[in-house]
This record gives sequence, C-alpha cells and structure tokens, in this order.
Amino acid sequence: MTNNQSTSHILMIRPVNFGFNEETAGSNAFQNRNAAKDGVNEKAQQEFDRMVNTLRGEGVDVTVVDDTPEPYTPDSIFPNNWVSFHADGNVFLYPMQAENRRLERREDVIAKLEDDFAVKHIIDLSRFETEDKFLEGTGSMVLDRVNKIVYACLSPRTDREVLNLFCEQAGYTPVSFDAVDEKGQAIYHTNVLMCIGSGFAVICLDSIPNPHEKILVKESLQSTQKEIIDISFEQMNSFAGNMLEVNNNKGEALIVMSKNAFSALDEEQKATLKKYGKLVYSDINTIEANGGGSTRCMMAEVHLPEAHS
Repeated sequence: MTNNQSTSHILMIRPVNFGFNEETAGSNAFQNRNAAKDGVNEKAQQEFDRMVNTLRGEGVDVTVVDDTPEPYTPDSIFPNNWVSFHADGNVFLYPMQAENRRLERREDVIAKLEDDFAVKHIIDLSRFETEDKFLEGTGSMVLDRVNKIVYACLSPRTDREVLNLFCEQAGYTPVSFDAVDEKGQAIYHTNVLMCIGSGFAVICLDSIPNPHEKILVKESLQSTQKEIIDISFEQMNSFAGNMLEVNNNKGEALIVMSKNAFSALDEEQKATLKKYGKLVYSDINTIEANGGGSTRCMMAEVHLPEAHS
C-alpha cells in the first residue's frame, strides 16, 4: 500500500531497561515523577506484550525487536522518535535532545526490516545534535501523509530549521505553531496534542494560545476534509491525543489508543471516531506514567514498499 495515511505494518521495540528517564523529564511534563518505580521494567514488558498481542489479534503485522541491555536506553519503547519509514523507500533518522535517547538509533533494526521491505535511502538528520537542534520524528511531527502536510508544535525538541529541512527532503509542507499545556509549559511533542487519521483529526485546540495559529491549523484540517474532534486539556493529559490509525491485513481501519485515552473520551467523541475505524485500546498505565508517552509513541509505522524476492 502506498501513499495511504495508515499501514498494517508496525515496528515496536520491546524494552529491557524501561524506566523514568531523568534526561527527558525537564521538557516532558507528561512523565510522572511520583509514579511507582517497583518492578517497572517487568510491568512495562507485560503491558508491551499485551499491546502487541492485541494488535496481532486484530490482524496487524507487528515486527518486534528486542532492546539490548547495553547501552542503557530507558525510552527505547518509543521508536517513532528516532526513525520514520516512508512509502517512497526513504528512511529518516532524527536528532534527539536527550543523550541517552540518541543511543536508540540502531542500524540492525533497519536491517531487520530490509528482509521484508525495500529501503532506498537513509536520510540522517542526527548531525543537528551538535548544534543543539532537534526534531524527534513522528513525536515532533504529525504527518498527513496523503496531503503531504506536517503539523508541528515548536518546542525544545522541535526545531524550525530541522523541520523545514525534513519538509524539503520529504516533500511536505509545514504547519507549525506554539502549543502549551494548562500550566503554560511548552508541549514537548505534537503527537500528544493531536492525531491525524484518514478522515479525522483529534486535537486539543485549547493548547494553541495564538488565535491566528489556531485558525491556521483548523483551516488546514478543514481544507483537507478532516472531521475535527476537539479534546480538552484533561483528555489530552490522559493521552487521548496520542492515538494512531493503523490498518489490519484486510485493509480495515483501526484506531489504536490506551485504556486511559479510551476512558477519557466522551460517548459523542467515541461515536465520531467509530465512523472512521474500530476503536482498539490496551492498558499501558506503567508505560504512560513513567515514560510520558502512549500507544502512538510505541508504534513506528512501516510505510516502506514491500520487497519483491
């Protein structure tokens, strides 16, 4: 499948040292410093395995790669920040703010995918780390893959210069804006406040304080025929913005989210979403509380063309 918004091929990284990452906590207000730390890696592995089984049970093709004990990478469960895979065969590698997250970039992960998929070019943007400029993959950018639009809230982890370079090289148009939580802190990743599906967009419009930017984002979504599902700060804080549309092996749409996100949505919002796909959710409470990311961050979509033997 090419040039579709969603794919049935997903890459996920099973953690070995999952835990609260001090290096990212400064800019990620979604991490809970008071979250239970006992047995956190074992609990995260159980949640991870359950989510993989849920996806596979729905007919999604999930490639699981185990993280390695060395180097120490507590956030490796969120691969969508360091790599993205595109329908033209391009693979992008991204500059990461936290030094221990830079260690997540692994050539062997890409090599494993090359058994089944065709990789044309690897475009490495990680050199910007030397300039303290960052762009953390599809965390920093929410891609409308069909209309070639990138939505991005600028933050310490999302630099305008690197964003523009990605857009140039991948053929996208940027729609950038500032976004803050209810305390006025910059939201670290765009994918916690919004999600783009084939026919819908979930977004916390309250998080965009500048009225002109808010109108710009809304008009861009409306001009591309997305039905807007507006979520509150409270729903965003339960990761209701951090969902992802994927396909199953029959081409049917699934909208994947966490149990917390599902519980935070009201009945009207769920009914609207169900027009666009089956709602699928999994309990990943430990991962959300300690990692400050949810289901969307755990899934790197593989849009690469399939390899022909």
